[in-house]
Amino acid sequence: MSDTDPSEAVDPAYRRLPTEGPVAPDLGGALITWVEPMPEHVVAYNRWYEDDHMITGAMSMPWMFSGRRWVAPRWLQHLRGPAGQTVAEPPEAGKYIAVYWINGGRIEDHQQWSLGTNYRLHAEGRGSCRGPGHDPLEERRHVFTAFADHLGSSYRDEGVPRDVHTLVQPYGGMVIEMVEAVDGDRLGLDRWLTAEHLPGVLGGPAAITVRFAPRPLPKDRLAHVKEVDGVERMVVLLHFLEGDPRDCWDERFAGTAAAVAAGGVGRLAVQAAFVPTRHGTDAYTDELF
Repeated sequence: MSDTDPSEAVDPAYRRLPTEGPVAPDLGGALITWVEPMPEHVVAYNRWYEDDHMITGAMSMPWMFSGRRWVAPRWLQHLRGPAGQTVAEPPEAGKYIAVYWINGGRIEDHQQWSLGTNYRLHAEGRGSCRGPGHDPLEERRHVFTAFADHLGSSYRDEGVPRDVHTLVQPYGGMVIEMVEAVDGDRLGLDRWLTAEHLPGVLGGPAAITVRFAPRPLPKDRLAHVKEVDGVERMVVLLHFLEGDPRDCWDERFAGTAAAVAAGGVGRLAVQAAFVPTRHGTDAYTDELF
C-alpha cells in the first residue's frame, strides 16, 4: 500500500480557488437556455440532455447551485405570444427550457469554466446526442440562451420560499416573459415592472417572479448557440406557478402585452408557458409535435 498522500496529485488550485471571492448563499444570476429539438431526435436529445449534459455541462460546475428543466407539450403551445414576436420562430418553437441558479459575484467565474468544459465535451464528441462527428444544429437549435444578472425577486406573500429555493420547489408551471425597454433604459423598465405591473400578476397560483438582465453571449461561444437581437435592452421575467399555467393564464398573463405597452416604457418581446419535466424519463416526448 502506497504511503503517498493522494492530495499531492491534485492541482492545488482546487484548494486555493474556493478561498477567493464571494461565497454568499444568494442568487446572483442565472443560465437560461431555451431550445427546440428536431422531431426525429427528440427522445435521444432528451436523454442526452438529462443523463449527460445537464450534469457535466451545468450542475457539476462551480458556483451553479440549483437547476430545473421545463417542457411545453402541444397543449401548452397556444399560450405564446404576442402576435408577430420574433424570438421564438415559429411561435411553438422552443419545447424545452432549462434554468440554473448561479451564486452572487460568480457569473464570470462560472462562465469561463462553462466555456472550457463545453469545448472539451464537444471535442470528445459529447456535444451531440448522436456522438462524435455530428453537428448539434442537426438535432436542436437555440431559441434563447444567455447568462443573466439577477435584478430582484417579487413575491406573492411572505410565505413564499426565497428565490434561492425556487428551482427545488414543486412548482407546477413556469411562464417566461421577455420585455424590451423601448428607450434602452433596462433598469427603468425593471423599476416599472416591479412597482406597477407585477403586483397585478402575483397572486393566486402565481407565487414568485424572478427578474433578470440577460448578458450578450461571449464572442467565443459555441457556434450553434444563437444570440437574440437586443438582449441588452431586455428584462427576463420567470413566473413560477403553483399549478397548471392554463388555469390562470387569462387572469394573470393574457393581458401582459397590452399592459406593458400602456406603461410606455417597454414592449413584450415574447411569452411562453411550461410545466416541469419528469426528470429522468421520456414523458412528454410524444406530446411535443
